[in-house]
Amino acid sequence: MGKFYFKDNGRVVNAVLVWAYAQFGVTGQQWFGPVSGVLMLGVLWAFTATVLRAANMSVPRGLPLLIASMVTVLFLLGSPNTYKTFYWPAASVSHTLPPVLACAAAIPVLRATSRRGAAFALLAVFITGGVLGMLSEETSVVVLAVLCCALLLTSRLIQQGRRRHLRSCCAAGIVGVSLGTLILYTSPGSLHRRETKHANSMLDPHSLLASLRVFAYITFECLTTWQYLGAIAVGFLLGLLARHPLCRLSPGRNEALLAASSVCVLVVSGYLCTVITYPVFGNGVMGSTRLWNDYLLLYIFFLVFVGLLGARVWRGRARRNAPAVVIASVVCVLVCASLATSLGSLESDMAVRARSWDRQDHWMSARAAAGAQVLPYRRLPISKMTEPFAHDGRTKWPAACVARYYGVKRITRAAELP
Repeated sequence: MGKFYFKDNGRVVNAVLVWAYAQFGVTGQQWFGPVSGVLMLGVLWAFTATVLRAANMSVPRGLPLLIASMVTVLFLLGSPNTYKTFYWPAASVSHTLPPVLACAAAIPVLRATSRRGAAFALLAVFITGGVLGMLSEETSVVVLAVLCCALLLTSRLIQQGRRRHLRSCCAAGIVGVSLGTLILYTSPGSLHRRETKHANSMLDPHSLLASLRVFAYITFECLTTWQYLGAIAVGFLLGLLARHPLCRLSPGRNEALLAASSVCVLVVSGYLCTVITYPVFGNGVMGSTRLWNDYLLLYIFFLVFVGLLGARVWRGRARRNAPAVVIASVVCVLVCASLATSLGSLESDMAVRARSWDRQDHWMSARAAAGAQVLPYRRLPISKMTEPFAHDGRTKWPAACVARYYGVKRITRAAELP
């Protein structure tokens, strides 16, 4: 923790999560993806069921799990670079886990029915906000945007009896995130990172304009990725199969206000996240899809809501729902089949690299144990991961990391595996 706080980036909670899987060595790296994936699915399942319950929507058994599964699949596997988004623990703890953790904090808020439950929800939101603030700057920005928007809309969208509770929880979350972010931002590690990465220039007019251009590219990529139709399709199924309160079949003013507010939150938070990351990564933000995850989960849930509204329009005009149910189900199957195909290709690449890495690791460990101080290393790139000697050797730190891992002075570039 001290290294993260005083030198690396100031993310104390990030340090705890890295320690949690790094203490198991290679095994921890291998099992991080499956274990975190199951945990995220469980959280999103509970979150989905809680939201539907809070909205007084009666749905068939199993539908909340279907919605959560589709959201999880798109969030973890729909990225152009699934390896970095999901399988690489270092990226996952900073950009993939935090949005799901924010969803977990909303569960006790929506389920609280007693004074004790409301107090627990208030404490949970405050603590989770502080944790997020010390874990991910970008997710903190998204959470602050969502909470501020929710605070403004409570008088229009929430019944009188629940307004005070939800406003208190939003305020507690805002205070918690702000305090956590302040601790992170003022840490020596964060200051060192901003100085070395020239991140203090994020408010420079050139940086702001470049961030706008980059965010426009990211927006276009998200809007034109056809697999996200799966979120609209599963939302459409929800709208067709759910029994709505007050028998209202067509979207009303509240739904339109919620949709417009969601778009504003997505645009504002997404752009601010790009402003934060652009000074560090430059135009690389366009290709570093893991950095999109901080607001991508919100985008996917928004698409589910769009599908729900579309289904309610359909139910108000069409006589039969069966054809629409079949079409939406087929879209969900096609999306999952497409992602499974790309995942199979990635699995093959990972297996080949794993065998090569094991062979090289065994040889280099044996040589280091025998007293060698300089070792040859063959690059084993996968999914645009940064390897030693990348960019014609201009990137120095990966080689230093490998040398430190094996306890030698330096490594040299090898053309073939030993």
